[in-house]
Amino acid sequence: MSGGVRGGEVTYDGRSLIINGERKVLFSGSIHYPRSPREMWPSLISKAKEGGLDVIQTYVFWNLHEPEPGKYDFSGRRDLVRFIKEIQAQGLYASIRIGPFIQSEWSYGGLPFWLHDVPGITFRCDNEPFKAFMQNFTTKIVNMIKSEGLYASQGGPIILSQIENEYQMVENAFGERGPPYIKWAAEMAVGLQTGVPWVMCKQDDAPDPVINACNGRKCGETFKGPNSPNKPSIWTENWTSRYQAYGEDPIGRTADDIAFHVALWVARNGSFVNYYMYHGGTNFGREASAFVTASYYDDAPLDEYGMINQPKWGHLKELHAAIKLCSNTLLLGKAMTPLQLGPKQEAYLFAENSSEECASAFLVNKDKQNVDVVFQNSSYKLLANSISILPDCRNVIFNTAEVKTQTNTRTRIPIMYFNGSDQWEEFKEPIPNFEDTSLKSDTLLEHTDTTKDTSDYLWYSFSFQHEPSDTRAQLSVHSLGHVLHAFVNGVPVGSAHGSYKNTSFTLQTDFSLSNGINNVSLLSVMVGLPDSGAYLERKRYGPVAVSIQNKEGSMNFTNYKWGQKVGLLGENLQIYTDEGSKIIQWSKLSSLDISPPLTWYMTAFDATGEDEHVALNLNGMRKGEAWVNGQSIGRYWPSLRTPRGEPSQISYNIPRSFLKPTGNLLVLLEEEGGDPLSITLEKVVIDSVCGKARASHYRHYNGSREAKVVHLQCAPNGYITKIMFASYGTPFGGCGRDGHAIGHCDSPNSKFAAEKACLGKRSCLIPASDQFFDGDPCPSKKKSLIVEAHCGPISIMG
Repeated sequence: MSGGVRGGEVTYDGRSLIINGERKVLFSGSIHYPRSPREMWPSLISKAKEGGLDVIQTYVFWNLHEPEPGKYDFSGRRDLVRFIKEIQAQGLYASIRIGPFIQSEWSYGGLPFWLHDVPGITFRCDNEPFKAFMQNFTTKIVNMIKSEGLYASQGGPIILSQIENEYQMVENAFGERGPPYIKWAAEMAVGLQTGVPWVMCKQDDAPDPVINACNGRKCGETFKGPNSPNKPSIWTENWTSRYQAYGEDPIGRTADDIAFHVALWVARNGSFVNYYMYHGGTNFGREASAFVTASYYDDAPLDEYGMINQPKWGHLKELHAAIKLCSNTLLLGKAMTPLQLGPKQEAYLFAENSSEECASAFLVNKDKQNVDVVFQNSSYKLLANSISILPDCRNVIFNTAEVKTQTNTRTRIPIMYFNGSDQWEEFKEPIPNFEDTSLKSDTLLEHTDTTKDTSDYLWYSFSFQHEPSDTRAQLSVHSLGHVLHAFVNGVPVGSAHGSYKNTSFTLQTDFSLSNGINNVSLLSVMVGLPDSGAYLERKRYGPVAVSIQNKEGSMNFTNYKWGQKVGLLGENLQIYTDEGSKIIQWSKLSSLDISPPLTWYMTAFDATGEDEHVALNLNGMRKGEAWVNGQSIGRYWPSLRTPRGEPSQISYNIPRSFLKPTGNLLVLLEEEGGDPLSITLEKVVIDSVCGKARASHYRHYNGSREAKVVHLQCAPNGYITKIMFASYGTPFGGCGRDGHAIGHCDSPNSKFAAEKACLGKRSCLIPASDQFFDGDPCPSKKKSLIVEAHCGPISIMG
């Protein structure tokens, strides 16, 4: 492809990958093609390249590409080849993790559910049926890529492939069928002759020539190393935050912590590191695994909407540039014996091959306090929990704890309200009785084995005769997951659910019996299939025990005449599509104070602003799924709160490619009874930027000295319209969650000088110097500068 990267022979040794005879220190980032519309791919890859990446890594999603045996789909956001060609066009390499088991918080770990019904199959072990299907799909992908000339050995961008995924985590569960499977998988992959190396992550005994790789947050500390001196150290997953699960508190990760462990990895002989994720994107439809939110790794360097997330993106960009300045010495020189600089301080030194003198160094401080050390007869201040990079063994060009990049604040601004009852129509999902079901049994059927993953929903119904007596009773249902809604004679009587860490639960609810026939209908709901663990094909879900207790005793209905029905009527009719929505009779919105459960809602809206990122705020809804123009934007569940009492996700990404200029169809399925009048359409913007710098000078690699500066830059099409805070002196706090305030010392010119430098501009530089602020506000103090600015259209300056 003209202007794109061209590969060549890819080999390796104990130091690095070698591409076309050239050693490389490679920075990679995971961007999964189906988690963003293909219209976003060029922008995402471009921003990744600008951030200093060399490689884009992606999984390959088996269940997305082969939904039925032998029937393949590579359309739309499934177009793997187009994604790889876009990577190539922008001059980057690619790494593909075929798996085909991938985990990835993706439903069933990427395995197609139809495998579950293959006779005699056991997933991911020395099992002939599984190996046959695994080899068939892997071969399909490899041959497709070969036919497009996309392996580096063919002049394409793909320099690395992965087979299996974190198998060592489950290998012992398979006993003697584990090791032969790994040996077979390696031989099968290598036998496909891609011309590029294969890796296995979290597999210490990866068979030669497959490279064993590390996954985790701290691989510089935890990785045991390559299992052969002829293999390089490869970090396939450096987690930039963590995925979010419904009902679980978020777990973030700071830019400085990521940078510290990347620098440590490189200092300890690592030459390839991949950020998982660099852009997480969205779990559309029913693609998320059990209890995982629609939003995926939103705190990655590129957020869910593809916007640059500062300071993470910028700090890592500076890290990459600093390490690349050392790359010749790292790759072509030799590692010297580390020096102990203190109890928790050490120096990793690299020399040119022809010399014993230090050429590049990494000074590591693992103490929680700042420490002064002496290195090469010079004194250095090492910040707490940091690594200083010295490309020439003299000058510090980068410190992992000193985040000079600005902090962005993302805001969601309502641009459309759906608060008029005349805007909505509703359709109440019918509650089936035993007679309405077509699948009859003498016991409770397992949920997923019955639905075959064609729906999250499975109805269980039975009827029984009740003679006149006390009408009070209690229904008890034990379920293995995930959610259960109970109805008696068409009336909702209770709901219950499991959790991300424990999917099982028991529903106990009081209700009133009717004289004569009573119809009990239980709606079992899955919130994604599991994505990990041994023996996935044996996992069971749904109700396993049902009883009713009244004053006359307990009646056990577990082994009874049951009727099952897969899916919901509205789902089967696809009433969330334009065509399907015309099949049924919609009604005006109910005027009830409490919205009924199992109700579909429909409205229409016009799009605004061609370039705006938009989201649907569903904070007033409780649990269900939402569609825009027939495309699902994911499951929602605001009613399930985290331990902090907050919903895990309330805003749901609507990609611009999903929208039309006018007449966009919005349909929601609400399971529990939410308030559609509370829904808003929001634009998602970065509306403030903040920077902090210490009032000191630093020495460039080239020897010059400059004052440290605050560099503020708005997102594209934004201008600095207001200085919200400025203080040169001893301000408290910092940017982002730290907050800030005027300290004991503050220059009276702080805000005026910042306004003069920045207002009306897309970006500006504000030196942290006495000269810039017309004097020293406190001569005896160490000073710093914090500036926060608002970004927006130039028309709102004030």
